[in-house]
Amino acid sequence: MNKELMEALDMLEKEKEISKETLFEAIESSLLKACENHFGKADNVHVEIDRETCDFLVYAEKEVVKKAEDVEDNCLQISLEDAKEISPKAKVGDMIHVEIRSKEFGRIATQNAKNVILQKIREEERSVIYNQYSEKEKDIVTGVVQRYVGKNISINLGKADAMLSESEQVKSEVFRPTERIKVYVLEVKNTPKGPRINVSRTHPELVKRLFESEVTEIKDGTVEIRSIAREAGSRTKIAVWSNNPNVDAVGACVGMNGARVNAIVEELRGEKIDIVNWDDNPGNLIQNALSPAKIVAVFADPDEKTAKVVVPDYQLSLAIGKEGQNARLAARLTGYKIDIKSETQAKDAPGFRYEDYMDDEYEDGEYEEYEEYEEGAYEEGEYSEDASDEE
Repeated sequence: MNKELMEALDMLEKEKEISKETLFEAIESSLLKACENHFGKADNVHVEIDRETCDFLVYAEKEVVKKAEDVEDNCLQISLEDAKEISPKAKVGDMIHVEIRSKEFGRIATQNAKNVILQKIREEERSVIYNQYSEKEKDIVTGVVQRYVGKNISINLGKADAMLSESEQVKSEVFRPTERIKVYVLEVKNTPKGPRINVSRTHPELVKRLFESEVTEIKDGTVEIRSIAREAGSRTKIAVWSNNPNVDAVGACVGMNGARVNAIVEELRGEKIDIVNWDDNPGNLIQNALSPAKIVAVFADPDEKTAKVVVPDYQLSLAIGKEGQNARLAARLTGYKIDIKSETQAKDAPGFRYEDYMDDEYEDGEYEEYEEYEEGAYEEGEYSEDASDEE
């Protein structure tokens, strides 16, 4: 029996990742509970289990009294005559250990003891799962789509199920059961029914974590993602910065022939991704953020967090983007409220002076037309001047 018990404990420890010490404590508690159900009390009952051999001893600590008629409580006292049968050296007033045989327990006491062990195992299993997934909070995990629960989606993460609520789903995405997808863990709550895991497909951090897993330079800290703006299912803009002057931040994220960024675009079901260089100069950053539109001039006010941008007439629709998306994402990426005007609009504006839109740095020739992507370097979601009308 002891060998079988040890094998069972080893199996539970391996499969459910519950320590054997916790299981031993559960057995001790169950035996105490059985004694309480069998005798009515267990205040003086002790359980000892050998962790190596699984041998266990259950005993009650009783006070020795002179005669049987002096015994007021059988659970707490024992007569001297009965005590000498256990220990010949026993004398009145001694505390003696009286062994309790678990085989003598009734069916109800045994069933209650079993329930105590099962309850402890369930609690520990929930605790292990909670600890495992709480460590993955604010990170991405891979799961398997199980079924639709109303408009929500149940996703199996291995040892636990997560819920992808309607508000965290990309409207254009449709999943089929058994499909493997990556999700961002929003939060893990510990509830009486077990851990509740809420995940997202729309969170901007999902894109950030995908880049971290795909781009080695981001993982090792050479390249940083300084800012990110996302409209899930449509377009994302990220601003990247290289801590190594010999490493091109945008090139590292795009990868050879766009391999890295294309892998992320595929995971996001075709969502377009614009990767631009971060710049501590707000004017340069705004110019980069409005890519692929060409910029004539930028005047940024760091105190008011506002910027005025002038673009060529034929680039106005491209700078603003379809339904204002390009300008909107650029504003989120930079943190600036951006006012975009064409050259004609700017010149016709009352009191317009071209030099108001120019900074000394730009007049010196540092501010050139935007040419972030080399031709053919990034095909997925790439803008072109010919496509400006479409966008």
